[in-house]
Amino acid sequence: MFLAILGNADSWYVADIRRAAEKRGHTAVRVEYRRLFASLDSQGVRLGESPADADPAATSGTNDSFANLSCCDAVIVRTMPPGSLEQVVFRMDALLMLEARGVQVINPPKAIECAVDKFLTSARLARAGIPTPRTIVCQDFESAMLAFEQLGGDVVVKPVFGAEGRGIMRVDNPDLAVRTFRTLERLDAVLYLQEFIHHPGYDTRILWLDGRPLGAIRRHSDDFRTNISRQARAERHTPTDLELQLAAAAVDATGTRIAGIDLLTDDQGRTYVIEVNAVPGWQGFRRATGIDVAEELVRSIEGL
Repeated sequence: MFLAILGNADSWYVADIRRAAEKRGHTAVRVEYRRLFASLDSQGVRLGESPADADPAATSGTNDSFANLSCCDAVIVRTMPPGSLEQVVFRMDALLMLEARGVQVINPPKAIECAVDKFLTSARLARAGIPTPRTIVCQDFESAMLAFEQLGGDVVVKPVFGAEGRGIMRVDNPDLAVRTFRTLERLDAVLYLQEFIHHPGYDTRILWLDGRPLGAIRRHSDDFRTNISRQARAERHTPTDLELQLAAAAVDATGTRIAGIDLLTDDQGRTYVIEVNAVPGWQGFRRATGIDVAEELVRSIEGL
């Protein structure tokens, strides 16, 4: 098989997927989002990487002057970098075109579109009746201040697009709320406010692939953000029936094929789905569980 990985040059995950692919006799090359390239003529549309940057392994033995993603067996999305509206639309269009040609795109474009958008994810979860923290999304200072009061004066403010805890802050007093919301309004940001859930200092991450759980970890941290990238400590966890039910429902609501579902249990024992990550990390997960996620992913691609 020929696999393309949309990822950063220094990504541990790109290297891990290549290791697993090569171990199983496949070729895997890296492609950068910013170098996505489309060639349109009377023969149709070819999608790949700009000729100046294409990985030699992708073009070797072909007549193409660039890495032709349309000839891939699968494209694995390992990053969704920020960009202008035009860039984001072009990138999503490219993934949709590849999927329409029968290329496995992991995660599917519509699932990525949902999961990278916190507002859309929250709306899907709420519509499905999945417990999630109370959330208010608005665009101006006055509405944000009202939302702050309605949510109890203790909220988590998140960027609508973001990952690994970047740009997330807790706002728990009116003075900080004024400064934060005024600044975000001036930046023309969408203000996404979620009630702060008081919890025991850990959350649960369940990694899901092809309709089944691969495993679960608990992430402990002194900070309210429990991301491994922020030095949280991970330990293997056996998920409860409720946690598995919520994770399955969240995957169904977002249409993800591989996902990291984050759950938080409050001081009263109520469990919430906090996030569905369509580009889940597994470095800490692998250390804690011993599960080779990259190989499981490659096996999944082989089976479809």
